[in-house]
Amino acid sequence: MPSTRPKAQVDCGFDDLRPRIEQALEQACEFGSGCPERLSEAMGYALLAPGKRLRPALVMMAAECCGGAVEDAMPGAVAVEMIHAYSLIHDDLPAMDDDDLRRGRPTVHIKYDEATAILAGDGLLTQAFAHLSQHVAGSNKAVSAIRALSFAAGASRLVGGQADDLAAEQNAKQLEPNHPESAGCQDETLPRPATSEYPRLQHLESIHRRKTGALFSVALDLGAILVDASDEQRQLLSSYSAAIGLAFQVVDDLLDYTAEATTLGKRTGKDADRGKLTYPGLLGLDGARQKAQELVASAQRDAEKFGDSGRRLRLLADFVLERSH
Repeated sequence: MPSTRPKAQVDCGFDDLRPRIEQALEQACEFGSGCPERLSEAMGYALLAPGKRLRPALVMMAAECCGGAVEDAMPGAVAVEMIHAYSLIHDDLPAMDDDDLRRGRPTVHIKYDEATAILAGDGLLTQAFAHLSQHVAGSNKAVSAIRALSFAAGASRLVGGQADDLAAEQNAKQLEPNHPESAGCQDETLPRPATSEYPRLQHLESIHRRKTGALFSVALDLGAILVDASDEQRQLLSSYSAAIGLAFQVVDDLLDYTAEATTLGKRTGKDADRGKLTYPGLLGLDGARQKAQELVASAQRDAEKFGDSGRRLRLLADFVLERSH
């Protein structure tokens, strides 16, 4: 699990969409004449940071597999990447995950300062909804898109998932060194998987279905909304997103244990060091790999129901499992 094949052979399914996404993001970095220069620069630094552009690509892929044009979904693609960029800025803050490296570059609060980073996140969060309201044709469609994105980014989804993630980390720190749930496994780096871990595993999945899964889910739903997809198509995309979003997080946890920082573009090993709940920590490395494989297989079954138009979704599922960064 990272792939042993050369990176160039791993087809993520959306390489051809990236240039269009990058162009749209650059155009969206006009934040208005009243925006202070330093704030505008920090917002652009975060939004245009090198990345896979997976979430905006999901918006466009969903539109395509529902029979629409990918360009019709571009406002949703830009908006969801703004939300993603905001969430990374705030997650990296000293009061949150305290990271100094993101996408191979200094995090926003390191590059600028903590106050500017907070404001840049605030700016991108609100700009996402402004962008949808300005660029989605039809008031009913715009309202539906804004409603979906605001719910996904709100207190019961993205923000709530982060709150529970931080709480779980704090609870782990309070465990005594010899507490049974803190015991090491044979490699002395991971907790021993046990049936008693099942409630903690359920809690971890609840966190990540909101923290990571929320944006995967809404990205696909936005694409469907913006091309007037049927209820049946939206439900199928919802099932696909539930599996692929969780698989992405399981792989992310595995990479934190197994990848090099120079490859991943951010510090590795930090989750274990901070006592955070992770899939390798609860299931072991082999168990976490099996979990990722099962989730990707489920996503593949959903994608196949779209026939030829689901080709990108099938390629993406393979890419999630095989990615190394």
